[in-house]
Formats: sequence, structure tokens, C-alpha cells
Amino acid sequence: MKTKQWMAIAALLIPLGAFAQSAGSCPELPAATGLGWETTQGEDFLYCKAMRDDGTQAFAVMLRAESPFRERFSLREEKGTIDGREVRWYRGSVQDAIVRETLIELDDDLTAHIMLRVDSEQQLAESLRLSEGLRFHDTRIGSN
Repeated sequence: MKTKQWMAIAALLIPLGAFAQSAGSCPELPAATGLGWETTQGEDFLYCKAMRDDGTQAFAVMLRAESPFRERFSLREEKGTIDGREVRWYRGSVQDAIVRETLIELDDDLTAHIMLRVDSEQQLAESLRLSEGLRFHDTRIGSN
């Protein structure tokens, strides 16, 4: 009887643990890059910073229902593909830095605003390449 009770309790706990892990998840990072996520979660957003082993940020992703980012034709720069979706990168303006931003509409009524800020054209190329390796699988925020 104890074995059956333990198995029933274990069966109940497994789905709860899986749900807790996916309740707010960043996109999948490209393999073998040495990147890891640092996250901040709010009631209606998830902010994911892709950090290198040396502590520098490669790029960031803001997941939320609506993004304040607006595409401006006059700021268009590179074209790319992220997780099978064609994107256009837009120039941002921060003094002494190169900034790129793009927006992806995800299937679950979410947007992914991807931002990168670098110091050189070489870093720009690397950060674009890394961010274009993202995969969006289970991207829910809050209690959605």
C-alpha cells in the first residue's frame, strides 16, 4: 500500500515540476556557444540576457504581449533569419555603441524584442550570428 501511495504522490509532483520550469522560459540558445541566460521576470514580461563566460552580454530578449519597440523604415539595417522567421534589424541610438534591434511575433500572442549593443563591427557580426541561432519553443510568461 505504501508503494502505491508513493507512486501516486510522485505522479502528481512530476507534472507540477515540469509546469514550474516552463512557466517562464527564455528561448533556446545556440549549442556550443558558452552562452547562458540571466533572467528577470515580471508579471507581464520575461527579460533574458545572453551572457558569455567572461561576463559580457551578447544580446538580450524581452518577451511580452506587446513591445514598445516600433520598426522605423529609416533605421533599417541588416536582414536575417531567426528560428525560420525572416527579420530586419534596426539601428538604435546609444552614444559610443552599435545597437541593433528586431521584433518577432510569436505564436502564443507574444512578441520577442531582441536587442544587442556592441563596441565594434566585429562584435556586431558575432552577436548577430549568435542571436540568429535562437530557437523559440515554449515561451510563456506569467501564468499564461
